[in-house]
Amino acid sequence: MFKTISVKLVALLFSLLVAGNVWANTDDPKMVVENTVNGIIKVLEAREDVTKLTEKNRDDIRDVVTGRFDYREMAKRSLGKTWKKISSQEQDDFTELFRKLLERSYGNRLAGFRDQKVEFADAQFKKDKARVKSKVIDAEKETPVEYRLHQTSTGWQVYDIRIEGVSLISNFRKDFKEGIKSKGSFEGLVHALEKKVKKLEAKDNA
Repeated sequence: MFKTISVKLVALLFSLLVAGNVWANTDDPKMVVENTVNGIIKVLEAREDVTKLTEKNRDDIRDVVTGRFDYREMAKRSLGKTWKKISSQEQDDFTELFRKLLERSYGNRLAGFRDQKVEFADAQFKKDKARVKSKVIDAEKETPVEYRLHQTSTGWQVYDIRIEGVSLISNFRKDFKEGIKSKGSFEGLVHALEKKVKKLEAKDNA
């Protein structure tokens, strides 16, 4: 339950992508993705100790993560049919918990960032949605990555990432469905996720 997908690479890509910075053109999905990736890379390259993430690094990254990643849409899609069965307050709370889970689960692996190169293709559009294909290049291989975005009142926002054809959201949906089944309820899933987040936070602060 709650296993990671594609290990270090997904962590890196997620953490790079969630950044939204003041240079991003919200009318162009490619520029939203490309500029936000560069914003996070700038934070990582400025680290004094490239072997870890300090709380300041986390704060700097969090400051950049503004509006370019639709946590609510991701939480909704990940929870599936259960989303409609819970209250508005529970939806809000779960969205925040989901954000913390992503931040701690995947963001921690940013410490392993070592000059990977990311290349982006032009955006492809379908009504109010778009996808931006890219490839991550390092010394070992090139990995295809696709970012799924949708148009919102504040511009284009990412709602899914596909690594080598594997959807991040589909993986979470499967894990959350199994979590609700094994814990017996949505409340049981929330409790398990809260424990996971607290454990990750304690480890980071140790």
